[in-house]
Amino acid sequence: MADAAVEFLLNNLKELLLYHSKLITETRSQIESLEKDLRVFKAFLKDTMKKRREDEHTKALVQNIRDVVYEVEDVVDLFVTKALEKKANANYLRFWKPSYDLHTIGVKVEEVKTKVERARIDFANLRIDHEDRSDKPQTWPLRERDVVGFVDVTEELIHQLTEKTDYLDVVSLIGMFGLGKTTVARKIFNDPAIIYEFPVRIWLHISQEFSNKEVFLAILKEFTAITKDIRQRDEQELGRDVASRLEKVCFLIVMDDVWNRADWDRLRIALPENNNNGKILITSRNEDVGTYVSCPRAPHKLRHFRQDESWELLRLEALRRLDCPSDLEGVGQIIATNCHGLPLSVVVIGGILATRYSASDISVTKKAWDEVSTQVSTFLKEDPTDRVNRFISLSYDRLPYHLRACFLYLGMFPEDYEIPVSRLTRMWIGEGFIQQSNDSSLEETAEKYLKDLINRNLVIIDKFKPDGKVKTCRIHDTLREFCKTEAGNENENFFQEIKSRNGSFASDLHEYRRISIHSNCRGFISSKPAGPRVRSFVCFSKDGFTLSQENIPHILGAFKLLRVLDAKPIKLIKITGHMYDLVHVRYIALSLANMSSLPSKFNELWNIQTLIIDTTCRELAVKADILKLSRLRHFKTNAAATLPKPGKDSKHGAELQTLGTISVKNCTTEIFDRACNLKKLGIRGELALLLEGNMGSFDAIGKLKYLEKLKLMNDVHPRPASEGGLCRLPQPYQFPSTLKSLTLVSTFLSWDFMYILGLLDKLEILKLKGKAFMGSMWKAVDGGFRHLEFLLIEETDLAFWEASSHHFPRLRSLVLKNCEKLLGIPIALADVATLQMLELYVCKSAAASAKNIQAKKKEQSQGSTFKLSIFPPLPE
Repeated sequence: MADAAVEFLLNNLKELLLYHSKLITETRSQIESLEKDLRVFKAFLKDTMKKRREDEHTKALVQNIRDVVYEVEDVVDLFVTKALEKKANANYLRFWKPSYDLHTIGVKVEEVKTKVERARIDFANLRIDHEDRSDKPQTWPLRERDVVGFVDVTEELIHQLTEKTDYLDVVSLIGMFGLGKTTVARKIFNDPAIIYEFPVRIWLHISQEFSNKEVFLAILKEFTAITKDIRQRDEQELGRDVASRLEKVCFLIVMDDVWNRADWDRLRIALPENNNNGKILITSRNEDVGTYVSCPRAPHKLRHFRQDESWELLRLEALRRLDCPSDLEGVGQIIATNCHGLPLSVVVIGGILATRYSASDISVTKKAWDEVSTQVSTFLKEDPTDRVNRFISLSYDRLPYHLRACFLYLGMFPEDYEIPVSRLTRMWIGEGFIQQSNDSSLEETAEKYLKDLINRNLVIIDKFKPDGKVKTCRIHDTLREFCKTEAGNENENFFQEIKSRNGSFASDLHEYRRISIHSNCRGFISSKPAGPRVRSFVCFSKDGFTLSQENIPHILGAFKLLRVLDAKPIKLIKITGHMYDLVHVRYIALSLANMSSLPSKFNELWNIQTLIIDTTCRELAVKADILKLSRLRHFKTNAAATLPKPGKDSKHGAELQTLGTISVKNCTTEIFDRACNLKKLGIRGELALLLEGNMGSFDAIGKLKYLEKLKLMNDVHPRPASEGGLCRLPQPYQFPSTLKSLTLVSTFLSWDFMYILGLLDKLEILKLKGKAFMGSMWKAVDGGFRHLEFLLIEETDLAFWEASSHHFPRLRSLVLKNCEKLLGIPIALADVATLQMLELYVCKSAAASAKNIQAKKKEQSQGSTFKLSIFPPLPE
């Protein structure tokens, strides 16, 4: 990925020249010369974006640029590492000796630059337009994927699933990739008739390398909380537990993407043989699998889209509506026909057309659509698999260069993986893929990039946050395979997925720049890997494990030039000195086993932007002065972190956006004056001490001018939580004026204090967890919660709730969990026009009132947008 490499290296050299000039005193002129040459490369890459795939000469030049930029990057990073070691009177690096110094690599850069400048002159003589003509993003609102077509198929499958049998019935849906099997299954899964028929519905992603244990745990979590004891059981015991629970209920399980008969046989031990009220729906590409699992019923073979269905889907994807300008209908119908009834092709091409649509000038749009139609028609004679890959390539080639690396990076995640957006965007930032914008933060820019990929139909929204932003996303298997192929080819060498071959791993990681490992991570580390050029190590192992002390150097010492270290499944019992050699690391996510402190030497990681530390301990003594880390943007831990008193040279902290969860005693003006731009703050400890001013100061929190999200966890351990309840809340004016989201945990407040939260002007999201409020009666008062959109109440003894629609005028979502004493939800909430979702979990007495609200919504003709979820459901 030459474009991303050049961009990152330019930023890196700029930062060296601005902030670390003392390290490069002897080589400043060489660094400045390299920086100028890189700008020539950047211009060339921008000019030739669409020419690379077809023109061999251009392709070779791009590869030369990539190779020399990677070499420069390696030499510069190693030079900085050596300079730091010299400064600390350390020995020279012993793990790898570069073949070129800065002077020699500068000569190589000059050679490539000469070729590039000659090529640019040739292109100019040919009158090639040098403008960046990659498609510009269309500003569509984010939405869930449209589900169209296959009405007859869904009706037939719903009929099969709801008809009575005297055996555990298995229905199979088979078809080639891209036909929409998962989409159809999801449509059935969410159908009102299915929801009514099956109180228990479970969706399982069955990847090529799934774990029996993880599948069984995914089923069990629908019945009970997954404790440490449950997780430690072997898969045989878990399978028997699952079967015994499923035997007693009416259930539907969807197993999406079963690859072979052996996979089905592995899962059968968890399925009850005698429950004729249970149904299984599987999807598979393999007809043999469908025949095997659904006997005596024949498998259902998913047909291709009809022309009318293709045209309907294309309009929705390209125009976001069914109305189509008459000038576009002819070419649009041709494109729909040329997708040959494959919904994935329609979606991908629709994403391309969406970026070419101009409502103000249909003639320009018509010309652009004609161009796409011509390109699509050239692939008609190819095999369906090759044709879809060509369509994906067509979409990929039209991506702006800043989106290409972000898209390919998605291929590092496992098949069917639910990707947390915050994790993804922070990893992008750590990799250097996100370009700084004057009017947006790096995080805001990263979210814009993701939105663009979603609007191009290259990324699927999985879940939304309460504020309407994307919480998790995923990528279609076929697109993921494209990313892996494109990223792993010799022209890119962007990343490699590490797999075990007969119990062994690739020994030569010399050329690898990013590696991801999805299974047998313990075995990989035990093989003593070494990757002198690896910039990212990402572990997605589903089974967490504790790393033995002798193997710790094999991960922390194996990849000296890391920028991203994401290894939370690996629990470290010790942090060795190898960690502090990672001076280029920007993103760290680690788990610590029985470690209650974070060493002061973390201060040496001066490039760090995101630091995520999970620990098995309740408290974490952070001995490092994180306010000295000038680039730190996000610090997160699951423990109560105690920060050191800021030193006189702790002049930084203004970059810090996320801080949590910190101890009550760290809520001081001294700390928040430095971390003055916080957007997210989490506090854990005895909150009464904070409110009374005996430890920390709530007034210091109130002065944070940009804080949007605050989480207050009341923890009085070792005393019982009920003994540390709060007797009051701060006054509304003491809260930050910018606060949009507030979470309270275990505060044991009286409902009389809810009026205070109602007076927070900008509050949109309120989560009350773990007995945050207690008492039998809550009577809402007028004038509050003017902007509240999401309300979660979890684990309370509330019995009577009185409220009218004007008490929550903008409420969109209401979630009630473990409110077993609640007798009813105010029926007047049905009159809140914005209310779209009501979810109940273990709130049996309130279920009937929820049904009444649903019925009233339907009377108001709002039933189409209102969603009600009740678990466990009401008996028939």
